Amino acid sequence: MAKDYKATVFLPQTGFPMRAGLPALEPRLLARWQEIGLFERLRSQADGREKFILHDGPPYANGNLHIGHALNKILKDVINRSQQMLGKDAHYVPGWDCHGLPIEWKIEEKYRAAGRDKDAVPIVEFRRECREFAEHWIGVQREEFRRLGVEGDWERPYTTMAFAAEAQIVREIGKFLMNGGLFKGAKPVMWSVVEKTALAEAEVEYHDHTSNTVHVRFPIESPSLPELARAAAVIWTTTPWTLPGNRAIAYGADIDYVVLEVAAVGEGSLARPGERLLIAAALVPAVIGAAAIADHRILARLKGEALAGTVCRHPLAGQGYEFAVPMLPGGFVTTDQGTGLVHIAPGHGADDYELGLAHGITAPQTVSEDGSYYPHVPLFAGKRVLTPAGKKGDADPAVAAAMAAAGALLAKGTLVHSYPHSWRSKAPLIFRNTPQWFISMATNGLRDTALAAIDETRFVPPQGRNRLRGMIETRPDWCISRQRAWGVPIAVFVDRRTGEPLRDQAVVDRIADAFAAEGADAWYASPPERFLGEGRDPGDYEQVTDIVDVWFDSGSTHAFVLEPRNDLRWPASLYLEGSDQHRGWFHSSLLESCGTRGRAPYEAVLTHGFVMDEEGRKMSKSLGNVTAPQEVIDAFGADILRLWVVSADYSEDLRIGPEILKHQSEMYRRLRNTLRYLLGALDGFSEAERVEPAAMPELERWVLHRLAELDRTVRQSCADFAFHAIFTALHNFCAVDLSAFYFDIRKDSLYCDRPDSLRRRACRTVLDRLFDSLTAWLAPILCFTAEEAWLARNGSAPDVSVHLRLFPEIPSSWRDDALAEKWATVRDVRRVVTGALELERAQRRIGASLQAAPVVHVTPAQAAAFDGLSLAEIAITSAAEIVVGEPLAQAFALEDVAGVAIVPRLAEGDKCQRCWRILPEVGTVAGREELCLRCADAVAQLPPESRAA
Repeated sequence: MAKDYKATVFLPQTGFPMRAGLPALEPRLLARWQEIGLFERLRSQADGREKFILHDGPPYANGNLHIGHALNKILKDVINRSQQMLGKDAHYVPGWDCHGLPIEWKIEEKYRAAGRDKDAVPIVEFRRECREFAEHWIGVQREEFRRLGVEGDWERPYTTMAFAAEAQIVREIGKFLMNGGLFKGAKPVMWSVVEKTALAEAEVEYHDHTSNTVHVRFPIESPSLPELARAAAVIWTTTPWTLPGNRAIAYGADIDYVVLEVAAVGEGSLARPGERLLIAAALVPAVIGAAAIADHRILARLKGEALAGTVCRHPLAGQGYEFAVPMLPGGFVTTDQGTGLVHIAPGHGADDYELGLAHGITAPQTVSEDGSYYPHVPLFAGKRVLTPAGKKGDADPAVAAAMAAAGALLAKGTLVHSYPHSWRSKAPLIFRNTPQWFISMATNGLRDTALAAIDETRFVPPQGRNRLRGMIETRPDWCISRQRAWGVPIAVFVDRRTGEPLRDQAVVDRIADAFAAEGADAWYASPPERFLGEGRDPGDYEQVTDIVDVWFDSGSTHAFVLEPRNDLRWPASLYLEGSDQHRGWFHSSLLESCGTRGRAPYEAVLTHGFVMDEEGRKMSKSLGNVTAPQEVIDAFGADILRLWVVSADYSEDLRIGPEILKHQSEMYRRLRNTLRYLLGALDGFSEAERVEPAAMPELERWVLHRLAELDRTVRQSCADFAFHAIFTALHNFCAVDLSAFYFDIRKDSLYCDRPDSLRRRACRTVLDRLFDSLTAWLAPILCFTAEEAWLARNGSAPDVSVHLRLFPEIPSSWRDDALAEKWATVRDVRRVVTGALELERAQRRIGASLQAAPVVHVTPAQAAAFDGLSLAEIAITSAAEIVVGEPLAQAFALEDVAGVAIVPRLAEGDKCQRCWRILPEVGTVAGREELCLRCADAVAQLPPESRAA
């Protein structure tokens, strides 16, 4: 009966499970990190190192986390952990944005449900409820972020509603007040009738909307050319309600215009035969189609610049609109649609306002905060542009009817187009001229300072620079006032006699001191004389009650987070958020810092894309395609989410869904199985086994070369924040270089060589360095799994954690490009041999590769690559013969590996019962006839009780 040698084979042994069980494991590791004070240990360990400060862009304290939050915070954590392991002090302070409309809206919803009037509630009580709401969600989100494995100063986060923060925000407002950058003006701003406040661009989203359209005649009263006499300039607008605010018409100086005479009209047309119309030549077909003009003739052609000096009459002249309507050149006029002439209402559009300002035209006040016309507006007083619920009012039909009655309406219709909506109420917005507080882009050279700061900032990806630059170059003055209650007030007093804000640093300081002690509620709860000080009569001053834009809040975080804390630094090393923050946090932080400190608050800006479903669609509950991070964690574990974040190029939009998560799980298993194999193969490894690289076989030295290459890749990719490159390199290394090549070849040596053999010791030495390197390189990404593997080998003492390590220093001497080039040839030849054996196995001529002893025909150069090597060992066959030259018989070859051909052949001899190689020497060792010479020697070294029975 054959002897059983299974017990003599050195099989891997480890308690590291094949199945991760991450949903159960990860909370235990989180508890351990808290128990050992991991964050505090990291800070102590890093004391004195170069600081790397990723300043947290504050999420809004409102609701559970969504998948976009997970992407953002995991990416930040991967960066912080990798910078820490590069030898820096990556101190991360998470924060929250707490003020603003979304929380007010939630409290107002509660009031509406209870039948309460928000305006009847004392403002301090209302603000208290908003604060409590934010505090609740900060607690919820903090635990959800920690569950993702995000390490940070969770015991000392920052919030924009902390008293110290509110005090510093009002100091920052005070700096603009004192340097003259803050002013009060009336400009058109995007206004929410539903929420009764101005909105910032970042609070606006665009949806399809059906607008009413009208073509309207403006009679030319004072023509610049004789050809324009008795003609009417035709405008087209999607906002008929703005026509009572019209004060001019814009033309394009380089656009070709025509004066056409109507010859015939179709049924229902409002055009009149014989009338003359001024429109852009390129838009004649569109206009005559819309107006049902059946026939026309061109009377004159002219360039837009020839219209300079032309003055029109308002279509409703004689009914309260007795003013001239000049025609003015506008660089924004195009011939994309309409008539090539743009009606200018300075109170209802940014371009309109700027054009009016440049020509001394005052923006009229026509629409009030509730969306209705003011009582002084002729014909339309009380008519509504939008209802309080955000629905269309009666203004458009009333204006169109008045134009028709005056003989000015040429055509009307509707248009579905992209239109601004409130991101909170989802209601359409209007441009409305209102008195607001602004920060000037011109005063103190703010625009130029910001543009210079952009040039000094690193952008990842680089195109972010142009995007932010384009916004700063063209943006208007920054409207920072909001007509709401929950926020930091613009704590300013206005002199009732002059209308100018009070600029007194002592007043600013008193206000800030009060806020630091009591919070911003002090502004509402204290008499004004507390702040004005002695010698001033409160009756002479108006106390501003508007709150500051929440983007000013978050744009000031650098001032109350980075500057005051000795454990941080200003400016930040990095700001990181989604690509929408070029118009949000990156933007407001840049302007706030440049306006008060003369430079950006960051050295680098990194942006990531958004998260879509597997088909590239935006996630929505109605589509049923929402992937919630909490559900992914419960099903797969946070490490799968973390792997997903780095597995794709985050600078583009990322996709997620069941199939993608399944694919991530498969990739995770490959990485986990690599760690498990290393742990098993290193069972019992000791320093006495270690072999110096110079004494190692070539194969081991090739693996060390690959580690040196990977070390360079990892370090450079961390510097570039290119974690997809790290993931790809590590995954391919584990799957291709290790599992499919190195491990495959060295299993025989690990399992069957005697323990003290140089080959086995060298292999275990390399495996030790592999484990040391891979656990460190994977730790920022798979923070739970890397910790689990590290603890499995190193015990669980309080000072043991993979996250307390630095990336290992890889000796430069390990890099050997000549050796790598040689082994590239070896691997090419091996690939052809493996292909030939697979074909033999498919034809059932062999069952396993060890049954083969192929003849391998190669070129002289390929043969030279095998000098000193065993092809049989590398190809995992029992024998192999290398022959230089082409085979005489039919052979197997691969097109992409020139010069290699394989002639299959069966191995000769008997099968070793321990290593399963088929060799002629099996049966030649007395007493161990079942074994080859190598195995007989290995067994002989074992204690008698360990030898085969």
